Amino acid sequence: MSKRRVVVTGMGCVTPYGIGVDKLWENLISGKSGIKEHNLDKDKHLVKVAGQVPPDIDIESYLDIKEAKRLDKSIIYALIASTEAIKDSKLDLEKEDLTRIGTIVSTAAGGLVVVTTGYKEMMSRGFHKCSPFTVPMMIANMASGKVSIRFGLRGPSKAVLSACATGAHSVGDSFRTIQYGDADIMVAGGAESSVCDFGIGAFTSARTLSKSNRPPEEVSRPYDKERDGFVLSEGGAVLILEEREHALNRGAKIYAELTGYGQSSDAYDMVAPDPEGRGAELAIRNCLKEAQKNPKDVDYINMHGTSTHLGDLAESKTVARIFGERSANTNLCVSSTKSMTGHMLGAAGSTEAIVAVKTIVEGIIPPTINLVNPDPEVADLDYVPNKAKKKQVNIAVSNSFGFGGHNAVLLFEKH
Repeated sequence: MSKRRVVVTGMGCVTPYGIGVDKLWENLISGKSGIKEHNLDKDKHLVKVAGQVPPDIDIESYLDIKEAKRLDKSIIYALIASTEAIKDSKLDLEKEDLTRIGTIVSTAAGGLVVVTTGYKEMMSRGFHKCSPFTVPMMIANMASGKVSIRFGLRGPSKAVLSACATGAHSVGDSFRTIQYGDADIMVAGGAESSVCDFGIGAFTSARTLSKSNRPPEEVSRPYDKERDGFVLSEGGAVLILEEREHALNRGAKIYAELTGYGQSSDAYDMVAPDPEGRGAELAIRNCLKEAQKNPKDVDYINMHGTSTHLGDLAESKTVARIFGERSANTNLCVSSTKSMTGHMLGAAGSTEAIVAVKTIVEGIIPPTINLVNPDPEVADLDYVPNKAKKKQVNIAVSNSFGFGGHNAVLLFEKH
């Protein structure tokens, strides 16, 4: 049986810039950071900055405030991003077979605020005194559940949990679901809300966050010699994936075609990447193989690029080993948009998938900002430092690598 072709027909997001793909894209190509001082008690934290969704976003346009109070913020972000993506796709759900539309919208950490708040209530008031909504608010599958309930989508629905690769795996598994005929349309992506005392504190203890006292917008600096960790961020991003013939038959706007999805495991360490990048290399090569592409065909890679010393080093060397360094391959551009958005954990992979698609549509590559003193240890690649670059992009790849050694790579091409 031949696999069915899959295209992107809608995109939606909520990020530290606010609601909408246009806001995300305009800020990225302008090289504007979304990182600010966080709104937590900074006297109690070693880490002072984060990427937070603006508190004044118009939630009421997307869901009832009473309902919102019964949901974790990650679920709210999933609902907003999904609503935006479905609207963008111009799907008329009243005319669609809803049993053929599925949902994979996932989160890496689930409701951290809900868990910590519920625990405090239990300890102070009694073990049966927390909110009755605690369980549905905290479980990691509820983003998919609420999206499917909101729109009446009765096709496959699940959550994928793979740390920082969650969003990419959600898109990739949705791709597979359509390829093999289990659905015609998938609402796919990730959402996260881990910027809280517990989230900042735990990641600080894990020695993964930057403790830099630079201005907030300068803290995330992938591939720079002075990088010292990532910036925790939040939001949600969703793509509408659709079987190509279905999209053509309804006259949908097609942004790009998703033709490759590679997966692998480092099988190395709980947090640190394989220093040789063997797992990442396997995922990239699997992705290229499925898409029937050679390394020289790729125009742009949105790097995982978190701004950690080991992660940036391993990924850069892996990409150079597969695609060649700048001197050998002047065509390839790479950049890390986490330099501007921070690390959105479960929402990172789907946000960056949207960025990869936008480079194809717009012919512009967003920069890696704060790359002032390139680390001589990282491979010699064109990281598009500090300023966006105009470039025709026919094929774009997005890399996502998660704690535990989970690797997911997506390849999009011009339709």
